[in-house]
Amino acid sequence: MPNQENFTSTTNDYLAQRGHVCLAKYEWPIKVLAGSREPDAQQMPVLEKLGLVTGKDVVAVTPKDTAAAVPAREYALTDAGRKSYLQVPVVIRTTTENITHPADFCAATLSLDRLVGWDPPQTRDGRTATSLLFTYRIALEPWAATPEAQQAFPLLARAIQREGTMQMRLGVHLTQRGWVADELDAH
Repeated sequence: MPNQENFTSTTNDYLAQRGHVCLAKYEWPIKVLAGSREPDAQQMPVLEKLGLVTGKDVVAVTPKDTAAAVPAREYALTDAGRKSYLQVPVVIRTTTENITHPADFCAATLSLDRLVGWDPPQTRDGRTATSLLFTYRIALEPWAATPEAQQAFPLLARAIQREGTMQMRLGVHLTQRGWVADELDAH
């Protein structure tokens, strides 16, 4: 039955499993070529300063020109950094495919602030579905609360600024067990 109690429970279940704010750092170690303007070139030194990664100078072979060796810095997670590297599958959906990463480096966890509302459930092809609208609270890893981390990761800073005000949408459908987030039950 579509009601506040059921949808609050569904949203809490979803956020408990998938409510991580992660930084798209799926595979370690991460190499940064000298002179790179990629985000990693700014972000990795910040994570190193915060004690989450250690960097060492290496020589990298560029994919474009296998004969050219370029100075680089390779960053690996420290014990402190491994605590933020969650072994939770991350699915990235593009228009043509779903890419699943086995883990990601995460900075915070979301929890339900308030269930704002939902669309009237629709039944199509025997499946009853709707979408929920909610706001969130954010619990930061201690390192993510630093100004340096928030400057290096602007999406994290934005998530913090929008706590309690940004409305998120969650697709859900009715199963024999009740309402479930689409992302948690693809059947």
